[in-house]
Amino acid sequence: MIIVYTPAGAEPEHYDATSLRVSEVSIVQRTIDQKWGEIKNGLAVEDLDAMRGIVWVIKKRSTPSLRWGEFDPGVTEMVTRMDTQETRDWVDNMLKVLGEDPDLDRDAVLTALREIIPACVDPEWAEAYIDAAADGPKAETAPLTPALPDEETPAPPSSPSPTSSTPGTSTSDSSPTSSTSHPEMSTA
Repeated sequence: MIIVYTPAGAEPEHYDATSLRVSEVSIVQRTIDQKWGEIKNGLAVEDLDAMRGIVWVIKKRSTPSLRWGEFDPGVTEMVTRMDTQETRDWVDNMLKVLGEDPDLDRDAVLTALREIIPACVDPEWAEAYIDAAADGPKAETAPLTPALPDEETPAPPSSPSPTSSTPGTSTSDSSPTSSTSHPEMSTA
């Protein structure tokens, strides 16, 4: 799930919730007093606390001193969008159900799938993927898994904020991270 944060008068910034580390999830959970399952479900319904918590903790990667109270976006500045893998999974699963249920109307399913396009981080890609599915084999017994020619799953548009799934270099000498500190031997 991608959170698109568009500060007033600025370009949209994309934050990939799947890039969070367990330690970051723990921070978000404590900060907004929700468990990870609730946070994930909250993203699906654009829960403001869930979106704010995730964007804040990802922003802390590049600005470790950023405090919770300093990041207070407007209620209309954040939305969630499905990334390309989530979109692909959604479309493929719906087409699998279509292939398994002869009572479903293919055109109605494809029309319903096109309604998810605005909820995708890359609407043009989603539309092309759905169109490729529509042009695929129409046998009701074979599930469709269309592939776009010469296309890998594209990354969301770049943003000025880091969304890498790898940890950055620590900017604090007094706070080593697991990548810079060595495990201590147990004396027990």
